[in-house]
Amino acid sequence: METWNPKAGFTPRVQQKVVANPFFHLFAYLSAGLGAPYVFWVLIRGNESNSIFLTNTLAVLCVGVFVSWYTLSKLREYAKSRQLSYVFPVNFLAFSGVLAIVALWRLNYSIPLFGIGTVSTLLVSYLITVSTRGAQRLQFVVQGGRANEVATAGNFVPAIDHVELQSLIEADRVDGAIIADLHHDHAPEWERLFAKAALKGIPVYHYRQVAEMQNGQVVITHLSENDLGSLIPNVPYTPLKRLIDVVGALILLPFCLILFCFVGLIIKLDSKGSVFFTQDRVGFRGEMFRIIKFRTMRDREAAADDEAQLADAMTKTDDDRITRFGQFLRRTRLDELPQIFNVLNGEMSFIGPRPEASALSAWYERELPFYSYRHIVRPGITGWAQVNQGHVTDVEDVDAKLRYDFYYVKFISLWLDLLIVMKTVRTVIGGMGAK
Repeated sequence: METWNPKAGFTPRVQQKVVANPFFHLFAYLSAGLGAPYVFWVLIRGNESNSIFLTNTLAVLCVGVFVSWYTLSKLREYAKSRQLSYVFPVNFLAFSGVLAIVALWRLNYSIPLFGIGTVSTLLVSYLITVSTRGAQRLQFVVQGGRANEVATAGNFVPAIDHVELQSLIEADRVDGAIIADLHHDHAPEWERLFAKAALKGIPVYHYRQVAEMQNGQVVITHLSENDLGSLIPNVPYTPLKRLIDVVGALILLPFCLILFCFVGLIIKLDSKGSVFFTQDRVGFRGEMFRIIKFRTMRDREAAADDEAQLADAMTKTDDDRITRFGQFLRRTRLDELPQIFNVLNGEMSFIGPRPEASALSAWYERELPFYSYRHIVRPGITGWAQVNQGHVTDVEDVDAKLRYDFYYVKFISLWLDLLIVMKTVRTVIGGMGAK
């Protein structure tokens, strides 16, 4: 049995609290993002501290710094966030956004000061992200029930003895959390220990919460509030998400129409057939709709029976039906762009579970419990399963995909959507999961 030595490699309680404190992070962000430009201004201009250029620049930098800090802190709450890789894109979006506002309002500001503040904030973002990753708190995993589903690696300590953990709690040396299967019938001494830990302010988590954060999947055993919190996901965010979809589609549509002309011309030159491909898909609340994509395969006759339709709906690896240009479209996901019209029509969202062909959906529903529940949200052009798993058709892979979809349904929010957008960019560049 593997145990943990409390004398080896233990990070002091106060030091870990400071490193992990979000307000300490905000103070560091503001000190760098505003302090560095101000010091530079004083060194160059001396006592001209009431300049409108300095005031406006510090004001817009304050907004950019806060947006950067808050966005990164929210993204850390989700599984598979790859925190370090999103430092640059988040800072770029935050400061380019405030710069666009400055240009729109035609405010007087200092370009050198703005650049110094942006670079300083970016450096602090990297340093804080690296330090928080290196100072992760210890997680004590209590054995019993299904707690072994938590991957015990890194800062996760498996199979710690009851007496040893109790002595650490009484000595106030546990700066972390206790993880256990709280549905398991633990021995009375463990139940008392959980209560004592909670009274001392030590978090006690059900194993499922931690497992979901490790793998980005939610396993549903029965549809109840115990699994998802509510059968109707995040009602307050739903209208905002729809507004973002409509506004985003209207902004992108003029640019997409220009791109559609070039892509359509190449498709016609590459192979015979129509430019677009349409197919019946199962969408929001199980309603059927007609999806539109760029054609990436050679035209073929409609399947005659259910079995043939099922085979026809599946795209195999290195499918010989895919055209030369179609391979490029699938790898870059450009074949999905015409679905912007489905978004405008209210049939889809930019982000959500991918809609399946009616034949495939019927098959999966027969084979997988709760499959139809994924239709509780609008299907998306991209989604949590797509950026983590890619395209799948086998039932076993679809079962894993379903768990990704349930994770999205459970934690759907603006911040999770933003994380998926950034992961989608990485996926498009790398071509992961394309078929």
